Amino acid sequence: MAESIGQFAHHADIGKVKHPGSLQYNEDEQVYVMSGSGTNMWYGEDEMHFAWNEMEGDFIVRANMTFIGKGVDPHRKIGWNVRQNLESGSPQINATLHGDGLTSLQFRETPGGDTEQYILNITDTEVVQLERRGDVFIMSAAKHGEPFSVTQVSHVKLPEKVYVGLVTCAHNPDVVESAKFSNVRIIRPAKADFRPYQDYIGSNLEIMDMETLNRRIIYRDPDSIQAPNWTHDGKTLIYNSKGLLYNYDLATNNISVLNTGFANDNNNDHVLSWDGKNIAISHHNADDDRRSTIYTLPLSGSDKPKQITKTGVGHSFLHGYSVDDKELIFTANRKNKWDIYKVNIATSEETQLTDTATLDDGSEYGPDGKYIYFNSNRTGTMQLWRIDADGSNPTQLTFDKYNDWFPHVSPDNKKIVFLSYMDDINSGDHPFYRHVYLREMPIDGGEPKILAYVYGGQGTINVPSWSPDGKFISFVSNTILPDQ
Repeated sequence: MAESIGQFAHHADIGKVKHPGSLQYNEDEQVYVMSGSGTNMWYGEDEMHFAWNEMEGDFIVRANMTFIGKGVDPHRKIGWNVRQNLESGSPQINATLHGDGLTSLQFRETPGGDTEQYILNITDTEVVQLERRGDVFIMSAAKHGEPFSVTQVSHVKLPEKVYVGLVTCAHNPDVVESAKFSNVRIIRPAKADFRPYQDYIGSNLEIMDMETLNRRIIYRDPDSIQAPNWTHDGKTLIYNSKGLLYNYDLATNNISVLNTGFANDNNNDHVLSWDGKNIAISHHNADDDRRSTIYTLPLSGSDKPKQITKTGVGHSFLHGYSVDDKELIFTANRKNKWDIYKVNIATSEETQLTDTATLDDGSEYGPDGKYIYFNSNRTGTMQLWRIDADGSNPTQLTFDKYNDWFPHVSPDNKKIVFLSYMDDINSGDHPFYRHVYLREMPIDGGEPKILAYVYGGQGTINVPSWSPDGKFISFVSNTILPDQ
């Protein structure tokens, strides 16, 4: 049995393969290449190469996967495998992608029993996810950029502790086939009874290449970290955790506290000025019944941030600077409802920009200063909207079933990246620890495409997250880490 590699504790061949398999890991790109031989993964026994961890309870595993080369047999297989044991005839669940494009959820209910399958009606599959919820195993699969197709099985009873990992099978005993696995995520989700804003799980600070869509985890924290944004020199990410702001140095991986003085109860709304010299924050002011209040301070830190929104007027949740750095836009609780306002930094004078009975949130200027982009559930579901800088001419930009939050405009003013919840939440909520998509669309609207499949939500991408050159975005995903 080979030693651990990447995220996997073990890898080895299963069954009596004629040619040994292997696993290689590119640490810089966090990409795996697995080779495997074997007759099949079907009927009463399996032959394959397997990289695994022992896991208990619920989990989510996900990866982009693709075969390397044309291959020999159209039924060569790659995918996620969950096994009762390491014997070739073990009861198992297999979320599999075949060489001919067949995508199916395969399962063996009894030791040495025949394998059965549920076939998904999709082709060109690139992303495969397998989730365990109690006795239910849920397979989700998609061509990258498209929504998941889903099937599940609930009658296969596996023990609490199982072997979970990636597999490669050649479907030909005389052949060795290879496959590439990227964006590999092994997730232990929040417990079903977790209490929002009281119970938290661990966090992955991630960076995604916007050309290749390859993701890298650069830092893991057993606590909740949220809302990373880039400094304008491209050297640092700023995120918040437990009321404080932190600098993450991308060259050294060193982490330091950004001094915000008395403002030590900050939420995940923090935005840099367009000149890169200052940062605005939302701090829960203890002298104002912990209402969220907006302050500014130099990016180098300060013991005494300057208060911008007034005390006693209601919550003020920051979202953006005007491009001349003279005003801030924010979601305000005024007149017993939530709308978008702007405030003059020098005078604290407020101007209302939207006026609806529903929730308007997540406002951000585009870099040309002409428009403000935001999300609103004024038409039922949470969708993306745009207004002119003075609040006029509201225009809806998204129209599908998802609940869309936090539009972030690319530095070249051509694209918007945003967070999409499924349609199983209240449109006014943006909860923690859910399956979400990060999506992208043209600046003036159009068909969104999925950039990333994420377990996260609140805190994932609340603030502007583009690198200054527009080549990357940063965000947070979540999992219970081993030391939690």
